[in-house]
Amino acid sequence: MDLLDLLIAPAHAQAAPAAGGGSMLSTLLFPIILIAIMYFLMIRPQMKRQKEHKAMLDKLQRGDEVITNGGIAGTVVEIGDNFVTVEIATGVQVRIQRGAIGNVLPKGTLKSAS
Repeated sequence: MDLLDLLIAPAHAQAAPAAGGGSMLSTLLFPIILIAIMYFLMIRPQMKRQKEHKAMLDKLQRGDEVITNGGIAGTVVEIGDNFVTVEIATGVQVRIQRGAIGNVLPKGTLKSAS
């Protein structure tokens, strides 16, 4: 007996299992269940968030107080098809993509933060 045998058990050959023991249904059941779990835990919530974000952007109007994904807060001045002009300070306007708007803030949030 070797010192290494005390730390790691020696491997012994085992007989190979008989071929063709499982049915096709049992073979495909695990991947199908895994895909269903992935759909309900990852894909479906992401689609729901995208739908809510699109609805928020469709309801966007002049005078709304918004915060961008980059953290810039301002008031919507002009709305185009792809771009929105946001006033971040008196006389300072920036043009950003519609999709870059992260959230619409409640009215008066920017005035109370000053």
